[in-house]
Amino acid sequence: MSGDAARTRPVWLGKPKPAMNAVKAAAVVVILALISIPFWLVFATSVSSDAEVNANGGWSLWPDELDFSAYTNVFKGGTIGHALWVSVLVTGIGTALSLAATTFLAYALSRPNVLAGKPILLAILFTFLFPAGMIPSFLVVTDLKLFDHLAALFVPAMINVFNLVIMRGFFQGIPEELYEAARLDGAGDVRTLFRIVLPLSKAIIAVVGLYYAVGYWNDYFRAMLYTNGGSLNPLSTVLRGFVTAGNNPNAESGLDVTGIAPMKAISALVVIAIVPIAAAFPFLQRYFTKGVMTGAVKS
Repeated sequence: MSGDAARTRPVWLGKPKPAMNAVKAAAVVVILALISIPFWLVFATSVSSDAEVNANGGWSLWPDELDFSAYTNVFKGGTIGHALWVSVLVTGIGTALSLAATTFLAYALSRPNVLAGKPILLAILFTFLFPAGMIPSFLVVTDLKLFDHLAALFVPAMINVFNLVIMRGFFQGIPEELYEAARLDGAGDVRTLFRIVLPLSKAIIAVVGLYYAVGYWNDYFRAMLYTNGGSLNPLSTVLRGFVTAGNNPNAESGLDVTGIAPMKAISALVVIAIVPIAAAFPFLQRYFTKGVMTGAVKS
């Protein structure tokens, strides 16, 4: 019986052979190298001396001596400090509001027999498949008096349809017996959400929150479209302006990095932009796989 079961067992459930383990290990090493080497190259360039960066064609693989002048220079004048504060503010407020709105809407759409649930869901999915476009979005933001306002950096993107579908699927995967038990105890929908659903949904909340936070942190186009720039520019917009400024980066990006090798200054900005999200990710890693896989089971 056990022999028949072993023969009928799918290949992916069988014990891998040593050769296959070696291939997997080699693939992991190659992937890690492809991911880590660019990060190291950027960081090493940012802390190398100007002479070394210029001598190596704009890059440095291993600095002969540590030089943090690029970081002190990019923060000089307050442009980067203010842009960093704008990014933190937009990411914090936007992620909190997006999580709240997505959670409430996903919970409502996950319950059976909700009034107009299917038409509302189809209308939301329609906007995902056929987005309005840049000009109609700009006109809506302008009509709502949000142009050149901090709220314009997070209100137009408050609900992401992909995140909504993932969270809705997660809520649908919660056993119906728990909802029935809550109703028998006299709990309404709001109490059921806060007392039963949310404590069981830490994984999906962490995953969706990470998606929203990364999206807000990395977004640069919304500030270019919905504001006049200046004091409302987040870090990503300043970084883009410096990278694309060409031969006159100081004037066009608002930074004063005179005397610093261009690639060294760009590398320092990239490191500053990456570190906050990279530091938060390990704390959410244990929720990541569980949240995505569970939320994707139902739709």
